[in-house]
Amino acid sequence: MDETEIRFRSDVTVELVKHAASDADVLWAARVSTKGESSLEEIEADPERSRGLIRFLMRDRHGTPFEHSSMTFYVRAPIFVFREFMRHRTFSYNEESGRYRKLEPEFYVPAPERRLVQIGKPGKYDFVEGTPEQHKLVVEATRNSCRQAYAAYLEMLEAGVAREVARTVLPVGLYSSMYATCNARALMNFLSLRTKREGSAFPSFPQREIEMVAEQMEALWAELMPLTHEAFEAAGRVAP
Repeated sequence: MDETEIRFRSDVTVELVKHAASDADVLWAARVSTKGESSLEEIEADPERSRGLIRFLMRDRHGTPFEHSSMTFYVRAPIFVFREFMRHRTFSYNEESGRYRKLEPEFYVPAPERRLVQIGKPGKYDFVEGTPEQHKLVVEATRNSCRQAYAAYLEMLEAGVAREVARTVLPVGLYSSMYATCNARALMNFLSLRTKREGSAFPSFPQREIEMVAEQMEALWAELMPLTHEAFEAAGRVAP
């Protein structure tokens, strides 16, 4: 197989496909408790009062008003990232299927800045830079393994083996695509666990590759709901 058919990359793709999400969604949902059907009229209320209400809800963990929103993201990332994603069961997912389509030869290889060496105990550990020799080993071993795996995959397909069987040999570094839909409360819970930030109320130790996805999702969400994002940061990045 021609080596140029194999594609390697070190990044992830995140796109906001559609959304119904704004700070106003939080405000009218919260104010219905005291305003009833007139809560929709309160959307244009004093901005500072609105900011204060959102901060109050976040700080005191009144979480349900943050559920009246929806965001759908398109994500392309290595399969091992998706396996971690699936632990967040408040999201809805649809992923491309290796049963029904021939999988593209696109594989993840760690970038030079990806820290390679783990130190510390589970639950309290960190990663440090690897040596040039370690990075060279990782890149070469990954590339060689992926080439061999995809060649075996193609060999089985060409022999008439079903796609769902042939995919058995493919590694979790293969890229896959999915749509992931969530509300703001679910997203904040995801971000609290899958990003590592100074000032967070609770420490988190995410794998770097899912953190790369989370960072892009957060940037897109912050543009849609700036007051909510601001309150999330002020509350120590604790989901309400």
